[in-house]
Amino acid sequence: MALTLPTLNAQASTLASTAEQRRILSQDAPCRSFEEALESAKLFPLCATGIRVFQINIGKLCNQTCRHCHVDAGPDRREAMTRETAEECLRALASTNIPIVDITGGVPELNPNFRWLVERARTLGRHVIDRCNLSVLLLPSQTDLAEFLARHLVEIVASLPYYRAPQTDAQRGEGVFEKSIQALKRLNRLGYGVEGSGLVLNLVHNPVGAFLPPKQAAIEAQFRRELLQRHGIVFTRLYTITNMPISRFLKFLLESGNFEGYMTRLANAFNPAAAVGLMCRDTISIGWDGTVYDCDFNQMLELPVEEDAPRHVRDFDPAQLNQRRIVIGNHCYGCTAGAGSSCGGTIA
Repeated sequence: MALTLPTLNAQASTLASTAEQRRILSQDAPCRSFEEALESAKLFPLCATGIRVFQINIGKLCNQTCRHCHVDAGPDRREAMTRETAEECLRALASTNIPIVDITGGVPELNPNFRWLVERARTLGRHVIDRCNLSVLLLPSQTDLAEFLARHLVEIVASLPYYRAPQTDAQRGEGVFEKSIQALKRLNRLGYGVEGSGLVLNLVHNPVGAFLPPKQAAIEAQFRRELLQRHGIVFTRLYTITNMPISRFLKFLLESGNFEGYMTRLANAFNPAAAVGLMCRDTISIGWDGTVYDCDFNQMLELPVEEDAPRHVRDFDPAQLNQRRIVIGNHCYGCTAGAGSSCGGTIA
């Protein structure tokens, strides 16, 4: 049965603190530590290889409250990046040749600085990605959002757990699937996902329960066939992402008795090839308050970059960050299980 938004909001209010989540993952997980897994694969310490992606999380406000959300985002969250911090991000970016700016949230488009940030990043000649929940495109305050994104050639990465309503609504809230379909049709009319248009529309699939995602190529073929036949929708690519055992999904695992089984499943599926290609090795993640992290997942566990590296974007120094030692924990198994998982889908 689909969970309603009020129910999900109530769940979100009783989440364990980030400190308690870190403790559970380090002390209660029924598996060897992720550090030991890296050591056995001769990959420890894990170090950055440069910065290709400058990811900015501009806040936790969202018009949805998704069951799996690792950000714990929702309509009641007020954390938001200020113009001052956004300017510091642009100054840091301008001092580098980092080619990709990846803007995320919450729902990033509701931050009042979102469009300014997109315009400035595009002026700097950077490729911009918007991690969109789709339903935001239907809000009365965002009637021209899709056109804005198209005008600036922004790549859209949109979460769609499944191509049928029951599974999607169970994870994201009642009625979200239908809104997502409406938004996808609007994007298609603008050329998004249409071959040759130059407007990239990538979808993201993650399992509804405590499972690893299926093989990316196979589920992409299913999505492509079903969305076209049922709704006339096309898209560029589909990414599969493993649910991370943090925040709301960790709460679900603990309350449903699936924590030990899920962590064991992730650890047993550890893939050294996926570890080599981890997104944290060529990504830097900036929090809404300017704190610097190795990835968005570390950000949600409040694990900033190592002490020897600049920990705020105002002090951004590519030379120090390009080869930094990555901060790891047992949650990292979520990115190295099977074919691996990243913001760009499977790794290996």
